[in-house]
Amino acid sequence: MPPPPPSTATVSQPVIDSAASPPPTSPQSPPPPPRDVTQPLAVVSERLPWRHTFISLRVPNFRIFAIGHFIAVIALWMQRIAQDWLVLQLSGSVTAVGITVALQFLPSLVLGPWGGMMADRFPKRKILILCQAVAAVLAAALAVLALSQRIEVWHVYAIALALGLVTVLDQPARQVFVNELVGPAYLRNAISVNSTTFQLGGLIGPALAGLLLTAVGAGWAFAANAVACCSTVAMLLLLRKDRLFISAPAPKRKGMLREGLQYALSKPTIYWPWLMAGFIAVFAMSLPVLLAAFADHVYDAGAGGYGLLNALVALGALAGAVTSTRRRHLRLRSVVLGAGMYGLMLCLAALAPSMAWFGAAMVLSGFWCLMFLTASNQLVQISSNMGIRGRVMSLYIMVLIGGQAIGGPMIGWIAEHLDPHTAILVSGGVPVLAALTVAVVLARRGALTLKVDLKDRRRLLRIVSRAAAKRPAGRAGTPPAAAGTAARPC
Repeated sequence: MPPPPPSTATVSQPVIDSAASPPPTSPQSPPPPPRDVTQPLAVVSERLPWRHTFISLRVPNFRIFAIGHFIAVIALWMQRIAQDWLVLQLSGSVTAVGITVALQFLPSLVLGPWGGMMADRFPKRKILILCQAVAAVLAAALAVLALSQRIEVWHVYAIALALGLVTVLDQPARQVFVNELVGPAYLRNAISVNSTTFQLGGLIGPALAGLLLTAVGAGWAFAANAVACCSTVAMLLLLRKDRLFISAPAPKRKGMLREGLQYALSKPTIYWPWLMAGFIAVFAMSLPVLLAAFADHVYDAGAGGYGLLNALVALGALAGAVTSTRRRHLRLRSVVLGAGMYGLMLCLAALAPSMAWFGAAMVLSGFWCLMFLTASNQLVQISSNMGIRGRVMSLYIMVLIGGQAIGGPMIGWIAEHLDPHTAILVSGGVPVLAALTVAVVLARRGALTLKVDLKDRRRLLRIVSRAAAKRPAGRAGTPPAAAGTAARPC
């Protein structure tokens, strides 16, 4: 049995409604709160002690899964870096790198909801085993072509598209499977641990890829990913099925995709993260394309410099993932703030006078990117019930990954035909404007405003209701602490 939640920090999960329409209210019951007002979800009543930062790893099944996932992520990053650099060397075109990214993410844009429906209907563990087996075959094919010196750009394009089709099934099942591994009590922590694992792998993988590209070429990076995919299959087979929190599969019926879309659009804690994820995906998630342009055309740093820049992004993202495990409150403002700060860091990178300063900006960019991604992922997952979560997450992934299919070629074209500095300025500027716009809309709907309190050094700026901001501090019957965000936080 998994260990009980820590007694020193209680986690209160939200009451998740069903996919059906909300129940009618009786004449005596109070009217439901407006849809645009959202209370904090999955609030940790007090800060977790450091020994509980990765408490979900105490669950044996999740620990096995995390080990396999960590190995696979390192190899995946190695293949991703080697693939992009190989295309750049074969074609000499940054746009071609963007096309590779687009082909890998295009299937999620077109078929993402279908993948979510499959995740709701069939066992997630079996889906993941099948997907990882196919990914191993594709990586092995890429390795053979590269090591035999027969690789061409169109080969990479075709295999990237095939991997994209695998992702359509893999990603929704993987997202929902985390809940089956740890149960609801540890879901938020497990999501953050998964992000930490991914970013730690992203820190090691690009560095190893840079060494392999310089020493022996891209083919061995592809071979390593094939072996890692096989290890992931072995880890999935080792899981104890009797300790999984398996949810009943959704029965097949008409309108399942429409039901998932209507459910998601009815909840502000789902569609606002979707909207921000769309702006981030299209404009700011094509960092490999931008980093290839900066490493090759701006700083002339070669494959090693390209791997280093990706490792710096992963370093910042690792710090962001660990920080996200310490987050006490999860609100829409966490999502909007993370998106805005990520865009701002990219804008600052455009002004960097040297590669050292550019690398520092990449560390900060990685940090805020992960703060945004973990907040939006957690908010979407815990705002949807298990019976429909696969479809909800597939639509979220469709926006997040599919948007990169549009943004990759666009940002690559700007970097190649205009200037890499212009491209990264566009990548950061648009999300900043989107975050400011959404913040204003949410503030108006929730009647919120910023309050400056010079007496409180820890919280100089607070988001409070307008009524609380106008109320004099220390007024009888209203303690100053009540004028915080508890009124109607968004």
